[in-house]
Amino acid sequence: MFARCLRAGSSLWLVSRTLLLILGRHTHFLPTIPIAYTFLQEAVAHATARTRLTGDDMTLDETLQIDPYRLPRHVIPTRYEIRLEPDLTTSTFTGQVTISLTVYQTTRTIILNAVDLVIDTAEVDRQGGGRIKASIDIDTSLQRATLAFQELIPQGTGHLHLSFNGKLNDQLRGFYRSTYKDTSGVVQTLAATQFEATDARRAFPCWDEPDFKAVFATTLVIDPLLTAVSNTTVVSESTANNKKVVRFADSIVMSTYLVAFIVGRMEATQAVLIGKTPLRLWTIPGKQSLTAFGESIAAASLQFLESYYGVPYPGDKLDLLAIPDFASGAMENFGAVTFRETALLVDQQTATHAELERVADVVAHENAHMWFGDLVTMSWWNGLWLNEAFATFMEMLAVDAWKPDWKRWDSFAVARSAAFSVDGLVNTRPIEYPVQAPKDADAMFDILTYEKGASVLRMLEQYIGPTIFRDGVREYLRTHAYGNADTKDLWVALGKIAHRPVPELMDGWIFQPGFPLIRVELNGQELRLSQERFSYLAQRSPSDQRWQVPVQLRVIIGNRVEHRQLLLTERETTVTLQSGATTVLVNEGGHGFYRVHYDAPLVYELLDQELDRLSVIERFCLISDAWATTVAGLMPLTEYLQLTARFQGERDKNVWAVLQESFSFLNRIIAAEDRGTLEVFVSARVKSAITELGWDPKPGESDLTRQLRGDLLGTFGKLANDRNTQHQATERYQQYRTDLTTVDADVVPALVNILAHIGDEARYEEFSERYRTAATPQEERRYLFSLAAFSHAPLLDRTLARTLNGEIRMQDAPFIVGSLLTNVYGREQAWEFVKANWDQMDKLFPKQGLRRMCGGIVGLTTPELEQDVQKFFHSRKIDLGGKVLDQYLEQLRVAVSFREREGDTLQRTLCSSLHG
Repeated sequence: MFARCLRAGSSLWLVSRTLLLILGRHTHFLPTIPIAYTFLQEAVAHATARTRLTGDDMTLDETLQIDPYRLPRHVIPTRYEIRLEPDLTTSTFTGQVTISLTVYQTTRTIILNAVDLVIDTAEVDRQGGGRIKASIDIDTSLQRATLAFQELIPQGTGHLHLSFNGKLNDQLRGFYRSTYKDTSGVVQTLAATQFEATDARRAFPCWDEPDFKAVFATTLVIDPLLTAVSNTTVVSESTANNKKVVRFADSIVMSTYLVAFIVGRMEATQAVLIGKTPLRLWTIPGKQSLTAFGESIAAASLQFLESYYGVPYPGDKLDLLAIPDFASGAMENFGAVTFRETALLVDQQTATHAELERVADVVAHENAHMWFGDLVTMSWWNGLWLNEAFATFMEMLAVDAWKPDWKRWDSFAVARSAAFSVDGLVNTRPIEYPVQAPKDADAMFDILTYEKGASVLRMLEQYIGPTIFRDGVREYLRTHAYGNADTKDLWVALGKIAHRPVPELMDGWIFQPGFPLIRVELNGQELRLSQERFSYLAQRSPSDQRWQVPVQLRVIIGNRVEHRQLLLTERETTVTLQSGATTVLVNEGGHGFYRVHYDAPLVYELLDQELDRLSVIERFCLISDAWATTVAGLMPLTEYLQLTARFQGERDKNVWAVLQESFSFLNRIIAAEDRGTLEVFVSARVKSAITELGWDPKPGESDLTRQLRGDLLGTFGKLANDRNTQHQATERYQQYRTDLTTVDADVVPALVNILAHIGDEARYEEFSERYRTAATPQEERRYLFSLAAFSHAPLLDRTLARTLNGEIRMQDAPFIVGSLLTNVYGREQAWEFVKANWDQMDKLFPKQGLRRMCGGIVGLTTPELEQDVQKFFHSRKIDLGGKVLDQYLEQLRVAVSFREREGDTLQRTLCSSLHG
């Protein structure tokens, strides 16, 4: 009967999923009907596979010929019963898995994913009893196993039984080991998982693609002294052969990349109920005191998200686990979210505002995934942006609701600006593009997926209205719960609620690369707006691309303000203004994902008449757009440098972030002998703010102002090379080491950076020891990265050596090398180190970290270094996946082109700007 029902296809899928949604709202019924609930979950998995997976009518051979990286669809998994026994002393594991299958086409062959595993046996149940054995062939290049059976497997349902073994690797992917020293200094080991995008296949044989959703039932056999955590609650613990056997409840229907298991000495906070969901934070022993802040935002964001989505949290518990070794920031494993320690654990008393903000953002981001990504999952990796961009958008909403005084949407403009810097390249990519090989999926985890994706969602939300947008999201989640969806599905849901043609509006932002530059000219009462693709290397990028651009205008007419909204769809349009209009602001509110280039008179009208009345994000956009067009050669550098003088009275950290980044860029391209002139220029721009802010916080001061103080002091002591600031930093640091309360937490990073900048060997040894004995993850990171900020070559050589000798964790080592590549005092030696040790780095570093490390080449901004970089990467035929390397190389070309254009006259330009 069950098999016949499965062939009913989509009708059962709709009924089953509707019942699951009802049961999900009334979880107190579940313990009394576990069999029915499991049946419904499996039915959804079966029917989802049948309705959403392609290739139903294709033969096995035809499917493989179409795409060698996609598994055939003639056999579909619906349930995994996984039993794993990790041995932390030998860094190995053994396992068995029984996979419930639906066979849609009679076959002798089953193909699934496996790599870095030894599959010992493979058998399927014979209908008349007994089992059919298979020969096993693993293709490591395609990361899959072909099971050739001795008899035909008929259509219908059945079970595949596999036994296998593998090693706990040190690559921070798949099923891997993490080590740490306990409070007694003894090295301890734990085992953790990181499966996204395509690394579940390193832990157990599986159909490792996102649309092969199934139910997972995990059992972990472990040392009795250890603890095990997985996606669901523990339903039983028993003892067998002197081992603890931990069995977990069935998961929801989900993708393989969301499965998780963590084994080691771990401690949990007391569970807090958020609605009916128990919430806990897990740490290695001795770090429970650092969980309070993370627990607060976890609870607040979970409540907010349940309300916003209109769908209860779909799991039976939510665990957040801090792992000592972790390649990325965090991973949204359903019900068992894993984090790098710096992204979850923090001491509220000693952390900076930026460090607290990071924890809040990451926790809210991962919680948002429980619905957007886990409950509803993209069909294939080309739709990754649906997961990550939406979670980024939702983290902003959740944190902004929790801490409105943090003004997260203002700060988000800085992240959006970073996305602009990549999307302005010739070698950018669309947010969504075709993905074939696993390495292409890995390359999608970048700033375009996260920040550009979230930015265009924010633009759409503001255009159609926040309430309509939220209701469209609810429609999308209800329609596709427990299944898979594509970009068009989101647009359909939003369009249904908004009664607008959302696909026509948004497809250009998602499926084509780049973004528009809006040129603005005013002739009398005629305001002319035109769009073209922005490019830093404009002469290489002729384009007739068009976007549907939501433009919000604010027009000042005498003492009256007029607001206008228009949709720019053509190459240009003209707007007639009322008589007396003097000032025009394009991109009011700052939510549009485009740059604005004003005709010069309009810029000066804004500066003279409106600057103080612009919102923070509007001021940010004004100076950010000016700097971007300067780098692109559309605005003279002299004009930009003079423009910065208008912002000396600015007291917002986000606006100052643009100014500081532009000063740092000039520092990277200026000749060493001219750096003194830049120091004088930076000092002139920053000094009045430093004088006003001082070193100590004032009563009633906001967290953002405190953060600005620390940022500017760091700039004054390093880029401006101010001797008095360096002297005070030395004195205040000594006071801080005696009494931590004597220095505001937001100033401490500035002290450390300044002292590293001017530091000698004694200071280097001191900071090395601080790194080794740090009390919090943030303090550890602060002192670690300070070792890449020294100026003396012998000290930087020592730091480079430590990235390969085990003194620096592999999760951090590539980021330290990348930081050294941008250190103007050590970039040449860092580059020589990379060339000499590339093969070892390629072997040791996590692939994601290696990609990030290579981003440091943008700091090698001399023509000679650029030529050497090009030669190295091309001669070695290095492929970082997607367009990542091409983007880095083009960013380097942009900087070197700027140097070639402005370098010879930069000193004179700086001097004239000081006296202009």
